[in-house]
Amino acid sequence: MTFFYMMALFAVGLVLIIKGGDWFVDAAVWLAGVLGVPQFLIGATVVSVATTLPELTASAIAAFEGKVDMAVGNAVGSVTVNVSLILGVAVLGAPFLIRRSQLWGQGALLAAGCLVALLCSLRGSLSALGCVLLLLLFLGYVAFNIYTAKKERSTERPAARPGDRRRQIAGFLLGAAGIVVGAKLLVYSGSGIARMAGVPEAFIAVTIISFGTSLPEFTIAVTAAVKKHTGLSAGNIVGAGVIDITLILPLCAVFSGRALPISPQGLLLDMPVSLVAVLVCCVPALLTQRFRRWQGACMVGVYVLYVAALLWLFV
Repeated sequence: MTFFYMMALFAVGLVLIIKGGDWFVDAAVWLAGVLGVPQFLIGATVVSVATTLPELTASAIAAFEGKVDMAVGNAVGSVTVNVSLILGVAVLGAPFLIRRSQLWGQGALLAAGCLVALLCSLRGSLSALGCVLLLLLFLGYVAFNIYTAKKERSTERPAARPGDRRRQIAGFLLGAAGIVVGAKLLVYSGSGIARMAGVPEAFIAVTIISFGTSLPEFTIAVTAAVKKHTGLSAGNIVGAGVIDITLILPLCAVFSGRALPISPQGLLLDMPVSLVAVLVCCVPALLTQRFRRWQGACMVGVYVLYVAALLWLFV
């Protein structure tokens, strides 16, 4: 396979992911109105599950095929991309208010997941205990969202127009199909490009692949900001991060059929940076109940420094 062929497949994968993710914004807003729950909660549940399909599929396929560095790097790198670069850019473009009651639970679970993953990988592989703890955090995330949905559910419902339900279901199915196929193309072409260029797959995973599989979140963040649905964007990104760490990493261990090895880069750089990115994202917002431009600049700065460190290691 030629380099240009691999690049073409990579481009097709990105297009499929972008288009698939784009269809979820209007459907998610519609669903929030129909269910009578805050857009942040819909973003943290339905939308985050949908937009993490690329990370889940890409990491699972990579782990099954023995590309463990790519599987782990994609899951952990996606957290850093989401909460530092994507949400940071959205905050720089349109700062917004956030209720402490909406952010604290998901934010705490995300930080706990990053910390558990790091501490349980200190011996060079994600331990069985670490996988169990991460899955328990995921179950806690599900339970917390169910509790919050019941507590904050509104009795007011917008009038549903004829054909809305069929259109939203069709968009969901077509978007999911595009995301899954696009993720497969990204793993295949990304590993091919890494081999041809002589670049370690761990580097490709935490940069190109992790950003590519995070494009649904990026698309939703930009679209939601333009349409003034900022709560949806924040909920989606935080929720996607929780799923990346607490669900995808244990599943990668299952698909690989053995203890999940963590590279020195993952242990010393990728995982610590993901935890720092989460703290920079959540702590100021919890204290002030607002995402401000200076915080967005700090979040983007974390990602810039992270990429600079990767370039220093590999170039």
